[in-house]
Amino acid sequence: MEYDVVIIGAGPGGYVAAIRAAQLGLSVCAVEEGAVGGTCLNRGCIPTKALYASLSLLAQVRRASEYGLRVGSVEVDFPALMARKAAVVDRLVKGIHHLFKKNRITLLAGRGRLLDRRRVRVEGPGGEVREVAGRHVILATGSRPAVLPALGYDGRQVITSDEALSLEAVPASLLVVGGGAIGCEFASLFAELGSRVTVVEAMPNLLPLVDEEVSRQLRSYFKRRGIEVKTGTTVQAVEKRPASVRVVLGSGEELEVERVLVSVGRAPNTRDLGLEEAGVELNARGEIPVTEGMETNVPGIYAVGDVTDVRAKLAHVASRQGVVAAERIAGRPAAMDYRAVPSCVFTRPEVASVGLTEAEAERVGRPIRVGRFFFLASGKALAMGETEGFVKVVADGRDGRVLGVHIIGPHASDLIAEGTLAVEAGLTAERLAQVMHAHPTLPEALWEAAEAAEGRAIHA
Repeated sequence: MEYDVVIIGAGPGGYVAAIRAAQLGLSVCAVEEGAVGGTCLNRGCIPTKALYASLSLLAQVRRASEYGLRVGSVEVDFPALMARKAAVVDRLVKGIHHLFKKNRITLLAGRGRLLDRRRVRVEGPGGEVREVAGRHVILATGSRPAVLPALGYDGRQVITSDEALSLEAVPASLLVVGGGAIGCEFASLFAELGSRVTVVEAMPNLLPLVDEEVSRQLRSYFKRRGIEVKTGTTVQAVEKRPASVRVVLGSGEELEVERVLVSVGRAPNTRDLGLEEAGVELNARGEIPVTEGMETNVPGIYAVGDVTDVRAKLAHVASRQGVVAAERIAGRPAAMDYRAVPSCVFTRPEVASVGLTEAEAERVGRPIRVGRFFFLASGKALAMGETEGFVKVVADGRDGRVLGVHIIGPHASDLIAEGTLAVEAGLTAERLAQVMHAHPTLPEALWEAAEAAEGRAIHA
């Protein structure tokens, strides 16, 4: 069984690479040991956003009186909530199978492992073994939740995001270890469901990679919603009891909770992949170094997604990498560019960013000017009853180019698309401000923030 391209892994990097390669006339075989769509579709992005949609509606209904509406008591049907999440995932998984069939992509169920630079051994779910060969191979095996042995992970009382998405009941209390994007999203979700939530983060701020001003604002909103945040400390000891977990923090404080959710990052799935046999190099973190064309040190072997050594471990980055790898294999001059990578965090309110933060720009010695616009002054936000947060534009102090856009507030994950385009295209704040924005809409906040960076905001 020989193909132009064999892809190990059918997550957002692998399945997109498969489809683009097939579109370009290449014969493609994708190998996947789990469900197509990978972590993002089955245990990450999509299931959490399905829950987020349900709980956003719940939050709205609870505020119905503010909108002049009378409703009865609202109850959460947790099994139905989880069933809806599963239905959304199932529909999208079926969609990928349809796309594979439409594009004549061979899908093999099983675990793929390199035998050499071109051959892949596939062990099926029943133990059957077959071998496929490709002129090119793409490694797209993704990542898994990182687990620190000292935290006592057992998948029951001490869990990761994987188990959190299959709980049968809402925990009365939850300690989230790690205040990054995943930790903050689950903290927000379970707080809305009624859990007493505490977040512990070793760094000084929540979401350490986002703009510090945005991070501080999110912390204040968490506090308003009853989420306790403890930064600058770590978990020192975990003691599991029959119905609870006792946790000792570095500060000496002791907490007792029903469950602990560990969210301290993810580890690349590069073990037992046959990389040594094929000569593929790894860095000290177990990641695969790649070129701008996604090729490894071995000609003909490519890698995309969370197994690579790039900083941005995001589904949309993996998908773009998959496109680049497929196009390079087909002989097209594609290359990755990470200057404008949007990042979204689905807390309440949402957080989104692209480009340099204010602190990053200052660290590299860039003179900057900053423009802010608060949703409290937005007509659309006021009409919606969603006035938390702001838009922040960071522009170069010399030529005015937009270096970064940072948003906390309603529909931040949608609004960041315009900011990403501005950074990608090298627009100046003045040019962005010249773009006519419909009124009344939330995107007007980007126009106002760009105007503010030029010192002439209309409504601020």
